[in-house]
Amino acid sequence: MSEPAVRPNETTVPMMPCASMEETLAFYEALGFEVIHQQSRPYVSLILQWSGFRLSFGPAPKGLDPAREESGCCLVMVDAVAPYHAVFVAAMERAYGKVLSSGLPRITRYRPGASRFTLVDPSGNSIVFIQRDEPLELEYGGSKKLTGLAKALDNARILREFKNDDLQAFRALKSALRRHGTDASVAERAIALCQLIDLATALDEPTDPWLADLRGLELTTDDRQRVESELGHLDGLQEWLPRS
Repeated sequence: MSEPAVRPNETTVPMMPCASMEETLAFYEALGFEVIHQQSRPYVSLILQWSGFRLSFGPAPKGLDPAREESGCCLVMVDAVAPYHAVFVAAMERAYGKVLSSGLPRITRYRPGASRFTLVDPSGNSIVFIQRDEPLELEYGGSKKLTGLAKALDNARILREFKNDDLQAFRALKSALRRHGTDASVAERAIALCQLIDLATALDEPTDPWLADLRGLELTTDDRQRVESELGHLDGLQEWLPRS
C-alpha cells in the first residue's frame, strides 16, 4: 500500500507567547476579537478571531520580558490597511477613553498613504497589518535619491512605519536637524520639528524645545500647505504651527 502523496494544501498556525491570559483577553476583546478557544491548564492555549483571521497563543517561555517586544509576530495581509486602523482606534477610544499610542499594549500611528501599521499586545507580540500591494523592495535607511534633512525624514519614516522604532527615529531626526537644518528649506525644517514633537509626545519626552523652534519659523503659505499636506494626520499639528 503506497503512502499518501504530499499535496500543497498545508495550513500553518503560528503560536505567539501569552504572558498573561487575563491581560491578553482584556486587550483583544476590547478591540472586538472573539474567543474561539481558551484554556489555562495543563498549558495555556488561546485562539482569537476577528473578521476573517485568527490569532493563536501558547505558553510564554521562562524569563520572557514583554517590555522588550521580542515575543512574537504575526503578519496580516489585507487589501487596505486604513480601515483596520480606524476600527481599532475607535475601539480603543470606546474601551480606554483614548488611543493607546505608547507602552504596552498600543497601536502605532497611521500616516495616510502608509502601507502598514502594528498592534503590540500586552505580551509584547506585534500584529502587523500590511497592504498586499506594498512594494517588495524598500529603502531601509533613507532613499538613495534624497540627501540631507530630506533623507533623514525619509529614514525616520522607515524607522517608525516599518521597524516600529520611535526612539531611533527620534535620535536620528535630532542629529540630522543639527547637521543639516541650516541647509534645509523652511518647510523641511518645519516638518522635521513637527515629527520631533510627535515623537517626543509618544516617548514621553519634553516637547518645549521643538515647539519653540517651530513657532520661531516664518512659514509662507506654500510652506504651510506642504507641512499640512504631509503631516495632516497628526492630531496636534494646528496647535503646534506658528500663527499665520
